[in-house]
Amino acid sequence: MREYNEEQQKLFRVVCNGCGKNMEVENGILMEGCFHSDWMFGYFSKRDREKHDFDLCEDCYERITKEFAVPPTVTVVTELL
Repeated sequence: MREYNEEQQKLFRVVCNGCGKNMEVENGILMEGCFHSDWMFGYFSKRDREKHDFDLCEDCYERITKEFAVPPTVTVVTELL
């Protein structure tokens, strides 16, 4: 869950939706690893027209993905733009 300063639209708080941990934010910048999902369900979905938005700390991401029947595809990116 992300909260922004209304006046400047600056990020001031990120809370893990999995465990409730307050993640470190400094000057509008998230200072630790976080999985962010912002997904709009579409046609043929039971959740058609619903938008889901959540954040997971790295510990919750690891815990949840360990339960997957098929693990996520991981690619190491060597050049960050």
